[in-house]
Amino acid sequence: MLRYVLRRIAYAVPILVGVSLLTFFLFYAVYTPEQMARKNLSTKNPTPAQIEEWVKEHGYDKSRSEQFSKHMKELLLLRFGKSDATKQDIWERIRAGVGPSSYIASLIFVCSIITSISLALVAAYFRGTYLDLWITFLCVLMMSIVYMVYIIAGQYVFGKILKLSPLGGWRGGLDAARFVILPMIIGVIYGLGSTVRLYRTFMLDEMNQDYVRTARAKGIGERGVLLRHVLKNAAIPILTSSVAVIPSLLLGSLLLEQFFGIPGLGSLTVDAINSQDFAVVRAMVFLGTVLYIVGLILTDISYALVDPRVRLE
Repeated sequence: MLRYVLRRIAYAVPILVGVSLLTFFLFYAVYTPEQMARKNLSTKNPTPAQIEEWVKEHGYDKSRSEQFSKHMKELLLLRFGKSDATKQDIWERIRAGVGPSSYIASLIFVCSIITSISLALVAAYFRGTYLDLWITFLCVLMMSIVYMVYIIAGQYVFGKILKLSPLGGWRGGLDAARFVILPMIIGVIYGLGSTVRLYRTFMLDEMNQDYVRTARAKGIGERGVLLRHVLKNAAIPILTSSVAVIPSLLLGSLLLEQFFGIPGLGSLTVDAINSQDFAVVRAMVFLGTVLYIVGLILTDISYALVDPRVRLE
């Protein structure tokens, strides 16, 4: 297992370099250093001399190859430098935003997994009945609604009419719970449609296997078959589908944080894109890639814990 993990880490290096290279050239394809200088300089109409000074100060006057090699070296050493817009240390901004982002995203992740698996088990248990039909219909309906509708409707119903939660903002400590409830509910509801349908399919596939028929032949009830056999064997594809959300546990949700005014890493990324802050964008893309690769490795390790066949291999 150790050799496998080390091999996966070695494979991750060219992926990191490739993603960073793509981000580097895509950003330059959209914005030139002069455009970034005009956006980030405090003066309304900067002179050519001021623009040239800003470009030299941030190292954008060098060749593309020199810039990329320097940036890549700094990223691999986790030295992100300072923001192009605010000149604030990027690590300080990341440390300030990782708390709210991970708090909200972790709650959404845990609640979504519990709710989705529970509803998928109900749909699988009552397969072919009207209850299964209605759950499937509601899942398709929820998948057809865009994220923005959930956010706006949630703010209007729960925040403005029922006044169960503030419409936006953030406070640390125990007061954070008041500001987390509404974004968490919206995040869970938005993901239910796709995850319940997916988990239901996984469980129905397992229910057609030979070991399930053998368990039924031994006299085990349908509930015992679902909880003791089907759920355990369906855990592997569920783990695979869950890995995509692992980066969001730290990087946060772009739309949720923007609409609710949460000072997390999602808001930091959106603000950096709007202000053409390439230093912050580069750092956040790199972190997202690292977290996604770590998630893939953790998923492979979890396979061995769930499936004995993986341990034997």
